[in-house]
Amino acid sequence: MTDRPTAAVVVMAKAPRPGHVKTRLAPLLGHDGCARLAAALLQHSVSVAVASGLEVTVAFDPPDGRAEIAALLPAGVGLEAQAPGDLGQRMAAAAARPLGQGHPVVLIGTDAPTLTSASLLAAARELRRVDAVFGPAADGGYYLLGLSRPAPGLFALGSRWGGPEVLDASLVAARRAGLSVSRLETRRDLDTPDDAAALAADERVPAGLRRLLGVGA
Repeated sequence: MTDRPTAAVVVMAKAPRPGHVKTRLAPLLGHDGCARLAAALLQHSVSVAVASGLEVTVAFDPPDGRAEIAALLPAGVGLEAQAPGDLGQRMAAAAARPLGQGHPVVLIGTDAPTLTSASLLAAARELRRVDAVFGPAADGGYYLLGLSRPAPGLFALGSRWGGPEVLDASLVAARRAGLSVSRLETRRDLDTPDDAAALAADERVPAGLRRLLGVGA
């Protein structure tokens, strides 16, 4: 017998269109390079999720991006359009489906290239004993959120989405809602040229992604 947990992994992703993804890296890579990087990051995140053995769905944006996203995915990965609204509203809607079916959910993006399937399984295991699991990002946000039950207050951060206080504000919201919480290890998100330089030198990042970063190539 194994101790493999059950949970649904939802990957929040944008269609990799030039000028619409990873725009803070455009001075380094150009918009076409940013789009190629975004596509590779999506494929990497999905491969990590699939390797965990958990159910995987990609929640995509914009609504007409289904074909672009589907072309990047292996067989067996689900696809659903993201709901309208700010990031919190879109995440809440993505989490609602598996939670409504009685399954814990682990939400991730595509910006943490050192994320591993072991981390996803660790999050799923934590959800057997706590209500929420956070994977803290070095910039003050988080790269992973796991929930074992609905927690709408965690998604009502308004203008703080994308800022350096996202994790702290989420933890405050969790305490107010009476949620039990645990944390995984801190990882660096890939958003800025400084992030690109650091991650290009990180041997945990797959070689193909490091080459696409174009730093020190």
